[in-house]
Amino acid sequence: MAVVLAAGLGTRMRSRVPKVLHPLLGRPMLAWVLDAAREATGRRPLVVTSPATVAVRERFADEADFALQAEPRGTGDALRAALDALPPDVDEILVVSGDVPRVDPSLLLELVDQRRLDHAALALTAVVAFDPRNLGRVVRNEAGSVERIVEVKDATVDELEIGEINAGLYALDVEWLRSRIGSLTPSPSTGELYLTELVTLARADGRLVAALDVDDDGRLLGINDRAELAQAEWDMRTEINAAHMLAGVTMQDPSTVYLEATVDLGTDVTIEPNVILRGETRVGDGTTIGAGSQITDSTIGRDCVVWASVVESSEVEDGARVGPFSHLRAGSHVGRDAEVGNYAEIKNSRLGAGVKQHHVSYLGDAELGAATNVGAGTITANYDGTSKHRTMIGERVFLGVDTMLRAPITLGDGARTGAGAVVTHDVPPGALVVGMPARIRESPATAEHGAGDGTKA
Repeated sequence: MAVVLAAGLGTRMRSRVPKVLHPLLGRPMLAWVLDAAREATGRRPLVVTSPATVAVRERFADEADFALQAEPRGTGDALRAALDALPPDVDEILVVSGDVPRVDPSLLLELVDQRRLDHAALALTAVVAFDPRNLGRVVRNEAGSVERIVEVKDATVDELEIGEINAGLYALDVEWLRSRIGSLTPSPSTGELYLTELVTLARADGRLVAALDVDDDGRLLGINDRAELAQAEWDMRTEINAAHMLAGVTMQDPSTVYLEATVDLGTDVTIEPNVILRGETRVGDGTTIGAGSQITDSTIGRDCVVWASVVESSEVEDGARVGPFSHLRAGSHVGRDAEVGNYAEIKNSRLGAGVKQHHVSYLGDAELGAATNVGAGTITANYDGTSKHRTMIGERVFLGVDTMLRAPITLGDGARTGAGAVVTHDVPPGALVVGMPARIRESPATAEHGAGDGTKA
């Protein structure tokens, strides 16, 4: 079982939001750690929180169990709180920090194996760091065995010269830990109880402390401020983009492509520069996402083009074209081979196959049948100041330039509107309406026998 330490607010973030809830590629930092912990152990992690990080419990209530550290008395006290909440069948734990989102599950498994192999009271990860900074130093004896961990605030000048650091990951024998957790003593410089003192206690008991040597590749660095958060996101984004390219995605400038980890891309997708894809977005094979596009929680079909446009919580079917400068708001559905572009906006609307909508038009709460043409400046007036209403437009409808449709309203198949028409009543199939307010100029019957009678539409 994994214990995840997440009781600290993270004052260097200078935020009211707990550090581990700050987003990293679209997910809270802590989510990445919990994923790794679950994969390594096969169990729900136990997360140690404090009154300052109560929001962590609310966010991950369905994904983890929790222990409370009532006062901020250091990592040793946080581990004591975790022991009080452990299920009785747990005889070994991993201890992971909630601010190390790049930790790999395979590394956690190696750490567990190292402890078991050496029958050690605990195993830790050790890194010969290029820059030890303010991290705890690993002190070894002449035989090379780990004797203790010294925190920077308590280290001597000679100890500060040590380049091997403690990376903050541990595997521990729970039975031994319970017997010794009460022996931790407050640090003379901070008054905190350090988890790292367990190394000294284990050696005093004649127990071995195992060390898993890890390369200094930056993956185990904790995130303490927003600059380090940005660096971690850059590193993770670089890895994600590279994986997509190896899987058959073309990125013309990967350094400007922002993909959250939950995005799914098909083969032969092309992503041009300055593109942002967020959330549960899916892009089908052969589609091009053009420069300047932002897509969130949407599905884009095969062989589509989305160019310099914003798509939110919508679906675009195969072969459709969106952009330039279109905005698909939540609930929009663009049918196969349809076209939306040139400052067109859609909200909670459904466009049938082959619909063409361009030129500064707005469709809100509307449904358009196949092969309908939306003229420049067309607007559905869907809001009456109190409620939203729908506009139903049939197949092969032709909406003239600057048509305004006052919802609720229905236009039948093959209906037409003249330029500037303000349509306030339903239009029969095949009829032509013109004017303000629009009147029937030509109905299917009169189209064969002469002009219409001017009935309002």
